[in-house]
Amino acid sequence: MFEQSTVLLCLIGATILIAVALLISAVRVIPEYQRLVVFRLGRSLGAKGPGVVLLVPIVDRGVRVDLREQVRDIPHQTSITKDNASISVDFIWYYRVLDATESVLQVGDFEAAAQGMATTTLRAVIGGIMLDDALSEREHINNMLRSRLDEVTERWGVKVTNVEIREIVPPREIQDAMNRQMSAERLRRAVVTESTGTREAAINVADGEKQAAILEAEGERQSEILRAEGAQQSQILRAEGFSEALNRIFAVAQTVDQKTMTLQYFETLKAMGANPATKYIFPMEFSSFIENFVKGKEG
Repeated sequence: MFEQSTVLLCLIGATILIAVALLISAVRVIPEYQRLVVFRLGRSLGAKGPGVVLLVPIVDRGVRVDLREQVRDIPHQTSITKDNASISVDFIWYYRVLDATESVLQVGDFEAAAQGMATTTLRAVIGGIMLDDALSEREHINNMLRSRLDEVTERWGVKVTNVEIREIVPPREIQDAMNRQMSAERLRRAVVTESTGTREAAINVADGEKQAAILEAEGERQSEILRAEGAQQSQILRAEGFSEALNRIFAVAQTVDQKTMTLQYFETLKAMGANPATKYIFPMEFSSFIENFVKGKEG
């Protein structure tokens, strides 16, 4: 009897444990950023959640799908450009699941499929452009990769949101050629900058000399004008003074009579007599002056 009771208790305990295990497996708590794709006997019931989702034990199976944006790294891949240059490229890409059910139904291993697809897409994109474009137009390559990846993943219910190339490593000889080119370009810019500075300095000096010459010529012209105006004023003043003197002489001469003039002649003869010369020249009018003077005395 005791053995039967023990067996019964064990069966009851096992049943309870199984029931608890089934209950735990039947209840799923789904966060806001996840969905649970439920399969019942192999048939999809769609995405469930967020919140508490109840599954039928043994019959139902759930697959969790993360709806958050994910980032994946594609390691260095060797690609051949359109002009047959071998370069190594690595990039990262971002995606998010838009349709949880399709992401489970349409692809078995999304991570592996996406990485393989990204690698082949990268080679296809790089193979269609020249090396110089691959080195200088990263944004264009990013857009092309994102567009082509999105075309493929769209049928999986996944949206590729962004692609960013992190590094492009060209062959060693191309790197050396690029370094030489950069050195030559820096040297050219230095020479251009120096020549531009020299030219601007020469222009500034020439402008300064030109302005100085203009100012000097302007000063000389003003000086000449002032000197000419001064000379003109001086000549005008001298002419006015000479005219005034002549007017005064003429006015005085109007009051001088014949006798006064004769006396002036006598004074002149007196001065001439003091001269040691032995020959004298008298004007013809002198005799008339003497005659008039004598007549005046007699009168």
